[in-house]
Amino acid sequence: MTPLEQMGNLGTEVARAARAKEAGDTTRCQGAFDRSLELFELTIADDRWRGPRRRELCLVRELFIDYIAGDNTYRESAASLDRYFLPFAIAARLEYEARPLSAPLRQVD
Repeated sequence: MTPLEQMGNLGTEVARAARAKEAGDTTRCQGAFDRSLELFELTIADDRWRGPRRRELCLVRELFIDYIAGDNTYRESAASLDRYFLPFAIAARLEYEARPLSAPLRQVD
């Protein structure tokens, strides 16, 4: 999976959790929150995310946790989280569409 695909997938789970929170659906929110945290941890542990990229991921994870499970000290919203993650999803889609038909669907590490 490319880094853009990783961030796009992470953003999808973050958005699910945020939407469930806004809708007051605690069961759905908890499930999406747990999946999001797992994806954050896997992404942060990936060696392709070093230095400033890893620090940024850790900061975004902190903002997300504060929004979903904390006091929302940073005053995040579903819209602000979408604004962060949406460009990754768009870039991943454009990257996917630009691949030649003979190219592999997944990056091989």
